[in-house]
Amino acid sequence: MNSLNKVAQITILFWLMKIVATTLGETLGDFISMTLNLGYATGIGITVVFFIFVLFLQLQQKKYVPTIYWLVIVSTTTLGTEISDFIDRTMHLGYALGSITLISCLMLTLFLWYKKYKSLEVYPIFEKNKEIYYWIAILFSNSLGTAFGDFLSDNIGLSYLNGALVTGLIIVIVVLLHYLSRINHIILFWIAFVFTRPFGATFGDFLTKPTAKGGLALGTLNASLVAIIIMVLMTIYTHRNINKQNSI
Repeated sequence: MNSLNKVAQITILFWLMKIVATTLGETLGDFISMTLNLGYATGIGITVVFFIFVLFLQLQQKKYVPTIYWLVIVSTTTLGTEISDFIDRTMHLGYALGSITLISCLMLTLFLWYKKYKSLEVYPIFEKNKEIYYWIAILFSNSLGTAFGDFLSDNIGLSYLNGALVTGLIIVIVVLLHYLSRINHIILFWIAFVFTRPFGATFGDFLTKPTAKGGLALGTLNASLVAIIIMVLMTIYTHRNINKQNSI
């Protein structure tokens, strides 16, 4: 583990935790805005406050702390759900236009990041200003992924399970390109990062939506609790791995 680093290393465990975090973001976001009937604007307000709080904690750290780092990831996936739904259902812009808007924001963030640092490497990161670019890009990526996942189900008409299979297939293709091609690994990272979000989002919908709509009808609360338990177990495992490495 690089001592001059504050973010997670990109491993298989990272992607597994990212997928679970995106599923949690979808179910928790829907729980706040829909199950509790607080609305999308209030949902954004609540999740923005949570995002700012955990991001502040993250920026104060001197090294990678898995619990805080993954709390920020979960906050971006939850806020991303609220932003996507607000754009579509409150502003009535639709998921297609919402996706175009969010991908433009992501591209602008990556452009400004590259212009300043001449690189988009996501590991290691320890400089605070660079880390801010990192988190802004992640927020837009997760918001974009949510909008695209909803576009697949609502606009194209794919079932939630089929939507998860389509985005899962894209992720597999990106992984194969990483190992079998010379395509820039940073480009592949951001493609995979975006598409793990709709994969988690559509899988989250598959868990929570009524059986009449192709879901398992677990409900947003039960699905969120299951995802939280899995995230806690994975985070504990990550902490133990770090402690082992530090003791060697």
